[in-house]
Amino acid sequence: MTDSDVVALAERVRDGELRIYELEDHADPDTAAAARRHLLAEETDTDLSAVGDYTFDAADAESNIENMVGAAQVPMGVVGPLPVDGGAADGDHHLPLATSEGALLASVNRGVSTIRNAGGATARVLKSGMTRAPVFRVEDVAEAGEVSAWVREHVDTLADAAESTTSHGELQDVTPYVVGDSVFLRFSYDTKDAMGMNMATIATEAACDIVESETPADLVALSGNLCSDKKPAAINAVEGRGRTVAADVLIPHEQVEDRLDTTSDAIVEANTRKNLVGSAKAGALGFNAHAANVVAAAFLALGQDMAQVVEGSNAITTVDAREDGLYASVTIASLEVGTVGGGTGLPTQSEALDVLGYSGGGDPAGSNADALAEVIAAGALAGELSLLAALSSRHLSSAHADLGR
Repeated sequence: MTDSDVVALAERVRDGELRIYELEDHADPDTAAAARRHLLAEETDTDLSAVGDYTFDAADAESNIENMVGAAQVPMGVVGPLPVDGGAADGDHHLPLATSEGALLASVNRGVSTIRNAGGATARVLKSGMTRAPVFRVEDVAEAGEVSAWVREHVDTLADAAESTTSHGELQDVTPYVVGDSVFLRFSYDTKDAMGMNMATIATEAACDIVESETPADLVALSGNLCSDKKPAAINAVEGRGRTVAADVLIPHEQVEDRLDTTSDAIVEANTRKNLVGSAKAGALGFNAHAANVVAAAFLALGQDMAQVVEGSNAITTVDAREDGLYASVTIASLEVGTVGGGTGLPTQSEALDVLGYSGGGDPAGSNADALAEVIAAGALAGELSLLAALSSRHLSSAHADLGR
């Protein structure tokens, strides 16, 4: 690539000879990205040197981005070691987190240290299933009942069609929902180590062809929002989506005082009044302090779909002062994660997954994604403990001030 190649390519776009999305048809991906930066910098009078200073080949990102101009770089740190006794995760973990929020990692690491000194967190994936819910049109509720009955009786037929599109995904269930002359079918899939949204979409389309050919239903949209993807939804809080995962820990009372500078009773009260009563009054779906903070930072670092942080915030934090210590738990109803596909193959994200120890496909299939979900849940628990302690001891603002944030 030479500067003249970049300028010439940019001029062809400016002259209308090429469209901005056609550049990869006429140059290698890095040259195409450089030409877009040149064009954008001239048109907006902007210096894009930092945007263009990325370490991977643009070709490595072709499945992840269109009209690439460079990369957005977010600082990445690490918390740990975080001991997790999980159904899939086991042992100490260094959890990479990427964020621009100062004091976040310091806070989470304080929770991690507390969990570690208490003997570690326990975590389990309780349910797994990626969903896609198409919506069909019918004539009336009589036809809606007919379609629903047919679907319930022919799940195996739909499974054969859906699974013919993938070598990994397995259809678990199809649940009909009727609203007047609309029929929604919520398909749920075991997508193994993939987050599986695209897999579920392609498989569901094949199943919809069968529904249309065998019933009076006409497909209106492959996604009818009952899935529900990248939106706050009570159905995900109740039924789950992706991984439903929980983590908990029992911390001796003296450790709460020594490491968190507060008492078990104060943390319990803060959790009850803030996370439970306050969230209920607000009509919130997530009853937690800031679970999305850890979920978002982990998603950025580990190549997950950032928009699905919406579902990842669907968490309930519980705290109880028991005779032998402070019991704390976080249950995330719809954590959508994978260790293959999507952004997991990008170089920095792949390295971060290697640090965690769960990159690529697991043995058995699905175990790496289960382990990732368990570690993220334990990290979210650490974040909840630290923030609740800071609030109950009235140290939240002073901690940010001390760190210059």
